[in-house]
Amino acid sequence: MKNPGPLIGWILMIGATAGTVVLGTLPAPYVLESPGPVYDTIGEIPQAGENTPVIAIEGEKTYDTAGTLDMLTVNLRGSRQTPLSWIDLATVWFDPSRAIVPVDAVYPDGETEQQSDQQATADMLGSQQSAVAAALGELDIAYTTTIVVSDTIQGFPADTVLKAGDEIVSVDGTPVDSLATLTALLAAKPAGASYEIGIRRDGAASTVTLTTKADPNNGDRPIIGIAPGASYDFPFSVTVTLGDVGGPSAGTMLALGIYDKLTPGALTGGERFAGTGTITADGVVGPIGGIRQKMYGAERAGAEWFLAPEANCDEVVGHIPAGLQVFAMASLDDAIQIVQTIADGKDTSKLATCGT
Repeated sequence: MKNPGPLIGWILMIGATAGTVVLGTLPAPYVLESPGPVYDTIGEIPQAGENTPVIAIEGEKTYDTAGTLDMLTVNLRGSRQTPLSWIDLATVWFDPSRAIVPVDAVYPDGETEQQSDQQATADMLGSQQSAVAAALGELDIAYTTTIVVSDTIQGFPADTVLKAGDEIVSVDGTPVDSLATLTALLAAKPAGASYEIGIRRDGAASTVTLTTKADPNNGDRPIIGIAPGASYDFPFSVTVTLGDVGGPSAGTMLALGIYDKLTPGALTGGERFAGTGTITADGVVGPIGGIRQKMYGAERAGAEWFLAPEANCDEVVGHIPAGLQVFAMASLDDAIQIVQTIADGKDTSKLATCGT
């Protein structure tokens, strides 16, 4: 009788290989992040067969720029509608510039890819407006802000009284000219206090009475239960052209680009900078996703200097590509100081970096 060992071994190996292939082609609940296109906010972008400035300013004097202020993007592969396989994800282990992210972190449960794209477009438009406001605020150029109701929160006082599109004009007679003003006015008294809220709806002014409740997510902070938004009336036109780029993370680099174009001399001194970060109208820089992929995108584009949100520093440490120097910023003023220090060839040892 012949020894069946070799045959059994072949059968087991073929079975294991087939099982691996089947498992590898099953859909995986993850998406793949990798470095995306890089856009110079003080440069140009191909558009309709010609080069168009990423930032175009009309109605105000502008100045020549030099160097680059690159904003970074992240490419996403995979979604619930078009899932990746485990084989698609296997190569990530050999490439530090890419990352595997749970699909729920990118596309919340119940949200389609189309809905996510629509939200990303809205976030980009909002970040552009905030970038203009932040740059003008840094330059002490006056503009008008209108606080509007983007949505109301179920179960809070504003839910049945206000509606999306209402303008918040005043609180107890004090004009509201920014989100910070609205927050401060509502915080003047403990939760449970009542206020006369001046609003404008469809052009008609009126007053409503609302009683604040404690914010369940932020201690005893008094809120009326709205998702606020803002619209701005700027003294001149600023147009941003970025194709189909979405999300809010371009805000800081757009603000720097606008600031550079509105000030004499080249802010960068001819150096190549890259960076990322959300921006508020009052110039606060916020965290973003995909910072590791963006650092690799900057390094591949030839940038030597990278501006990172201070709040992302824990993701930066230990993951900086060779040849890239990363500085931390918490505000637009920080970003300007970093760029000017490097452009002027001054000592950078006192600038904030992640981990110092």
